[in-house]
Amino acid sequence: MARAQHGTTARAKSRTGLLPLAAGILSAVALTGAAFATVEAAACTGPAQYIRHDNHIELIGGCISGSELPATTGTRSSNALPENSKP
Repeated sequence: MARAQHGTTARAKSRTGLLPLAAGILSAVALTGAAFATVEAAACTGPAQYIRHDNHIELIGGCISGSELPATTGTRSSNALPENSKP
């Protein structure tokens, strides 16, 4: 004989799916709040802009100064392969 399902069993199954959903939404809200707090605490004077000059591009503003960027050894032609690639 088939066993009848009780209404409480069906309700319990639907509630168990809500816990992972609520945990996901809560973690998304927490990470979004942390991202906004990090951006607010950055204390930059203004947004960074890349300005194109005759033969180079210069970073103006933002939290990074040009002295903090890695130095380059020269310019590379646009069709050159990266240093670690194989032909």
